Amino acid sequence: MSRLKGFLCGVLTSATFGMIPLFTLPLMAAGMTTPSILCYRFLFSALLLGGILAAVRESFFVTRKQFFTLFWLSLLYTGSALCLFWGYNYLPSGVATTIIFLYPVFVALLMVFFFGEKFSCFTFSAILLALAGVALLSGAGSAQGVQLKGVLIEVGSALSYALYIVGVNQSCVKNMGAWKLTFYVFLFDALTFFFFALFNGGLQPVSGAAAGINLCLLALIPTVVSNWSLVYAIKSIGSTFSAVLGAFEPVTAMLIGVFVFGEPFTHSLACGLGLIIGAVCLIILAPVIKKTYRRGKLVYITRLRRIHPGLFPYH
Repeated sequence: MSRLKGFLCGVLTSATFGMIPLFTLPLMAAGMTTPSILCYRFLFSALLLGGILAAVRESFFVTRKQFFTLFWLSLLYTGSALCLFWGYNYLPSGVATTIIFLYPVFVALLMVFFFGEKFSCFTFSAILLALAGVALLSGAGSAQGVQLKGVLIEVGSALSYALYIVGVNQSCVKNMGAWKLTFYVFLFDALTFFFFALFNGGLQPVSGAAAGINLCLLALIPTVVSNWSLVYAIKSIGSTFSAVLGAFEPVTAMLIGVFVFGEPFTHSLACGLGLIIGAVCLIILAPVIKKTYRRGKLVYITRLRRIHPGLFPYH
């Protein structure tokens, strides 16, 4: 049951992350800059999480080691967000989206080479399916004007996000409550973007009720809910599976584009959606497939033993 909840939280993380454009695009159209949007996003999220922690009477205390770990995790999260937006200046959005979803590959490689995690054929196949699906959704094959600088920036964004995911699962904050962990990460992020905004024309005020509502929804749905469920998923099913489930993010963005902004639903989009759903199903069903295979292998060997006992003397 805990593993199932972890998978559901992984899907919820990606689905809510994919709703970022729904609340961000109206703010940008109204003239609000990226540093100001991100500062308000993380500030409102930190205030909301702080209220939740106070309501449930959970301690805000962290050790000195945990404090610095949370600070470095927030820098990784900040770096990923900044590189993502920076890369849009040099790449078509479809190519940038495809490159940022290299982070499941980076997560898997980090876990294999530095933490001894077994790289199974199921995980490898799911990563390939997910990346192929994302490529179809973003239309990377028809993109033009790709610059090497932009590619390197987006690879840096993917690597930074992968390091954040692995860091949560492998650092001293691994057993920290999800609310507390995300509260401190968002608080540090808000301070970082506040100073970033000060050096880029100043922090813009919230103009009007519509902007305030969009900022609050941006802070709640694709920030608080998505990051809390991400931490829960990482702790329940591990960094690699959580990363691959992240492929649902462009699915959500695609559905919003089709049903909210009236974008066409092409065969390429349909194939991409099918590949991503296939990757997710492969991850979820992998333990059942392995168990069934082992049970079938045991039955097969047992039957052969009865027929030819000398065939498998060591099993």
